[in-house]
Amino acid sequence: MKLSNEIIKKGFVIAGIMNITGPLIFSRFLTNETIPEIDPNVMSNFGLVQIAVWGLIYITMSQKYEQLKWLIAVFVMEKLIYSINWTSWMMNNSLTSVFEKDTMAGIFYTIYGINDWFFFLFFSLVFLKLSKQT
Repeated sequence: MKLSNEIIKKGFVIAGIMNITGPLIFSRFLTNETIPEIDPNVMSNFGLVQIAVWGLIYITMSQKYEQLKWLIAVFVMEKLIYSINWTSWMMNNSLTSVFEKDTMAGIFYTIYGINDWFFFLFFSLVFLKLSKQT
């Protein structure tokens, strides 16, 4: 699949929307106590707000991404860190117990890492494409 400029721009916007709406919806606008309880170091309410801030950054730079190759490299690292954290969490915890406490938290913990791995790959491909052009 060839990543056209329009697909890349839309990809940044979708990444942003996912980062903004996902944490806010599943945390019930930061009122769900289960999400921060399960992983307080990463998914505290402060952490969830910061994830939304990353989303705003993705959207903001979607139209100028070609000039921001090294910022995209930062996105790759950021997504890799969250992806590894999620993978480690999944290997050492029980989703069943999260679902028993709160369905929304269970859904959140089920999908957030899949989303991060996907956008890690997307940002990596965009970075590689830009690196080949220069």
